[in-house]
Amino acid sequence: MTRFQSYMEDALACARAARDRGEVPVGAVIVAPDGQILARAGNRVRELSDPTAHAEILALRAACMAVGQERLTNHDLYVTLEPCPMCAAAISQARIGRLYYGASDPKSGGVAQAPRVFSHPQCHHRPEVYDGIAAVESERLMRAFFAGLRRT
Repeated sequence: MTRFQSYMEDALACARAARDRGEVPVGAVIVAPDGQILARAGNRVRELSDPTAHAEILALRAACMAVGQERLTNHDLYVTLEPCPMCAAAISQARIGRLYYGASDPKSGGVAQAPRVFSHPQCHHRPEVYDGIAAVESERLMRAFFAGLRRT
C-alpha cells in the first residue's frame, strides 16, 4: 500500500502566484500515477482575457499535452477551490481519477454545490472526490483577496 502524499501545497503556491498577478487566487496541480507533477497552473482569466482560463482548465490542457492524449485516467488533480461547473465538466471529460480540493465554493461550486456536475446521469465519468484538503489556507487566500478588492 502506498502512502498518500498531498500536492496541495504546490496548488497553493500556484494560487499565491495568481493572486500576485491580480487574479482570483486559485491554483491547480495534476499528478501522474507515478507521483510526477505533470502540470501546475493558476488562474489567468484577466491576463489572457479568457473566461475559460481557470487554473483547472489550464492545468488539464498542459497535462494532456504532456501525455499526448486527451485522457488523464488515474491522474490526480489538486485544486485550492471547489471547481465550478465548467471545470467539473472538463475534469469529467479528461477522466481524472481523483479530485482533491481545498475550500468549498457555495456561490459558484459545481461539485458539492448545485449543480453537482458529477451527480448528473449525463456525466460519463465521476472521479473520486476528496474535499477540505488545506481548506483553511485556501479560504484564507480567497477572503484576503476579496477583502482587498472591497477596500480599493
